[in-house]
Amino acid sequence: MLILLDKIPLNNHFVKLWEPFREEGGSCNHSKGKLEMMELEGIRKDHELINAIDWDMTPEEAVTLYLEWGNNWTHGKMVKSKNDVSHYFVVNTWDEPAKIYLIRRNSEEAVELATIDMPEKLRHRFLESVAHNKGVYAINEDLKAWLEEQLHVNA
Repeated sequence: MLILLDKIPLNNHFVKLWEPFREEGGSCNHSKGKLEMMELEGIRKDHELINAIDWDMTPEEAVTLYLEWGNNWTHGKMVKSKNDVSHYFVVNTWDEPAKIYLIRRNSEEAVELATIDMPEKLRHRFLESVAHNKGVYAINEDLKAWLEEQLHVNA
């Protein structure tokens, strides 16, 4: 199911968490004391990160799990502390052109770890599937298969 994040309660909180990070230049490389956004090659080299990716997590499920405390037990998953994290991909169609982001989410923040350009054909098909609406969406099966191929998952 694909929905716009601006239709989900607490979206303003979610977006505000992304914006300061984006303003600083974005990144997941904190070891150098500098923020640098990863790309496909950086993810490909980080096997621990690849193994941590939740390929089924969606933006709306992440909001439910990490921001809407109290009803998570109904989904069979529980967040116990800020040390519980999820890594997942989203498609941001607010960007021009639309891009894939790898997100690291816990109960305190959502951090954009990587930005990935999509092949034009996949981007066009994805935009058609969401009627060219602006929003933040879960990856579809085509994008999942492409990402798994690019990251050598199950190879």
